[in-house]
This record gives sequence, C-alpha cells and structure tokens, in this order.
Amino acid sequence: MTDDRKLGFNSLAVHAGYHVKKGPVNPPIARSSTYAFETCEDGAARFASSGKEGIYSRLHNPNCDALEQKIAALEGGYGSITTASGMAAVDVMYYAFLEPGSHVVATASLYGASRSILEKDDHYRKWGVSATFVDTSDVDKVRQAVAIPHTKLLYVETPANPTMAITDLEQMAKIARDAGIPLVVDNTFCSPYLQKPIELGADVSLHSMTKSIGGHANAIGGVLVTRDEETCFKLKHHVMNRGAVLSPDSADLFFTGLKTLGLRMERAQQNAIAIAEYLGNHPRVAWVTYPGLKDHPRYDLVESGRQMRGPGCMMVFGVSGGYETATVLLNNLNLVTLAVSLGGVESLIQHPASMTHAGVSRENRLQAEITDDMVRLSIGIEDVDDLIADFDQAFAKV
Repeated sequence: MTDDRKLGFNSLAVHAGYHVKKGPVNPPIARSSTYAFETCEDGAARFASSGKEGIYSRLHNPNCDALEQKIAALEGGYGSITTASGMAAVDVMYYAFLEPGSHVVATASLYGASRSILEKDDHYRKWGVSATFVDTSDVDKVRQAVAIPHTKLLYVETPANPTMAITDLEQMAKIARDAGIPLVVDNTFCSPYLQKPIELGADVSLHSMTKSIGGHANAIGGVLVTRDEETCFKLKHHVMNRGAVLSPDSADLFFTGLKTLGLRMERAQQNAIAIAEYLGNHPRVAWVTYPGLKDHPRYDLVESGRQMRGPGCMMVFGVSGGYETATVLLNNLNLVTLAVSLGGVESLIQHPASMTHAGVSRENRLQAEITDDMVRLSIGIEDVDDLIADFDQAFAKV
C-alpha cells in the first residue's frame, strides 16, 4: 500500500499494517516462540539490531508488528506497543515514567485498577510514589495539583470511567508542556475512531484493546501509542523486559476486530443516543450523563467536533431509589448483559461502586462522584427497539 495520500479512517482500519497484492489478505499467525538463524553471524546481527526481528516472540512478533502499525496509523502516532492486557499497558507506562519520589496528577474517577495500583501496589509504595486525584475537567484544579519539580506525569482518562466527565486535552497538553512532563491519555472509551489524543497534544494514548478495538469480547490486550520515537522505544524496552507481551493469536483477533471498528462505533453510537434519550425521559431514572445530551457540561467538545467526533456508546445513569432499586433493574435485564467491560457488539451493564471501582474507598468514590445509585451502560449494536423493550420489562419489575 502506498503512503502518498492520506486514507480515510475505515480504509486505514482495513488496510494499514498489512496489505498485499498477492497471497493471504490477513497476516498468517506466527505460532512460534523462537526463530532459527541461518548462521551464527546472522544471529549476532539480529541481536545487534534495534528491531530484534526473527529472534524470539517476546522480542518481536510479526502479528503484533502488523497490529501496532495499524493502530499507530489510526491514532496518528509515531508508533505503538501492544501489551498482554490493558493493565499491563498502564503498569508499563507508570514504570517507565515514574521514579522514586515521583508525584502523579490523575483523573479522580480513573478506572479502579489504574488508581488502586498507584495507591496500594507495594512497588510504587516502596518508591514513595504519591498521586493527587482531581477532576481533570476542571483546568484550574489540574494546574493547582501540578507540583514542579516533583510531578512527573499527568494521566487523564476522558471520558472518565465511569462518570463520563470530559477533559479538554488541548488544555491538558499545555499544562504538561509548561511543567515539562508527559501527558498520557486513556482513550479506551472513545477508541481511535472518536478521539485522537496524539493530535491534540498528548505524548501517549493508551487503550485496553479488550474493549472497542477488539469489539467481540474474545481477547485481552492493551496498547500504548506514542508521539515520538524515543518514547516508543522506551516503552517497548519495558514491555519486552517485563514479558508483558501480546500473543500472536490475540494480536490476530484484534487485527481483525479493528477492521470494523468504525462501522461498529457508528451503529453503537446511534443506538446510544436513542437509549440516552429514552432513559432521560423515564420516571424511574433520576439522572443521565451522556456526552451526546445537551446538558452534559462539555457537550461543546463533542458537538463542535473539536475533540470528539461523536458522543460514543458509553453512559451512566442513576436509578431512583438508589442501590437496592438499581440491583432489581440489573438483575431483571435479559438482552442487556450484566457484565463488566465495554465497547463490544453486545450491550453490557454494571454497577461501578460494587464492581469495577469496589477497590476504591467509599470516601474516594464519592469524592470522584461515583455514587451508589450509578449504573454504567455500554451500548452495543443490537436493534435499538429490542434494547428499549428489555429496559421496559426490567423497569416494570422495579
């Protein structure tokens, strides 16, 4: 495939990373842990190279390579590094950017495990790493939290999990540049289709590929997309040395899933808009937070297309009556699946306070506005009338 013209998103999703005029249209799966050298000199040359191709699958794998090229092209980054899980990507990122005594400024409602590892993991505690968790949608709070020279990382999740708070990434990039620190953005909720943090000034865009990128709940993986070559090789070094590598079979599933990312996100988003309006008018629903509704505090970043090209498929809502009432609703849904994860072809629903963010203290959850009545909903590609009918019958039992 030639690079002499800029292809559209869906064309890149199908063809970037691997494109042939003759032979298999998908890259063959390289199920081999090690590779034979033609001669001793050949082996020495491979070990001396920066790419480490044709040595050992922990160091380089052609399926991961094709996937990394595709994701970098979709995000507009220099390169990307795949990992064995989304949390492997988070941990590698922390390990690469932090040092003893480092301070981190991060989104308060950060994914539960991403926050807990900073607060409770023995390694970072021994290092004396500290973190300030703030509402990063409030620019002034972020500025006040950054403590030069101790702050070494600004880590933003937008839209935030699960509150759906949206952070202005161009503003965050300016704060990070002024402080001389990297800006890392968890872009899992949006996927590269709806948001491109690198183009908005981020140094690294992070994804749990398990979610929208894969789209079919059949593989676990993560990815780090970088703005520049130096950061790419720095993160790659840590992934290889810690063995946090993605398997070729999982890489193949993500490579295939990415081809339909744009189509899946469009359909799911179309459904989500209808469901958000339905919930907003339901007498059993106390409130709805969805970037596609005009009452969202940063609706402007979506409506204008300045940061997001659409509101996405994720929302949260409160069930009147609190936790007990919410559990009755969740237990009686049939088509919508009671499960964690998000961004797939199937609609998933869960209760953050008792599930994904149970590891965060109640005090910190409430400070991050993760209330007991909150329900998180990931809309899939089912027929929207069937989804509404399922909610109707479940609400009738509340």
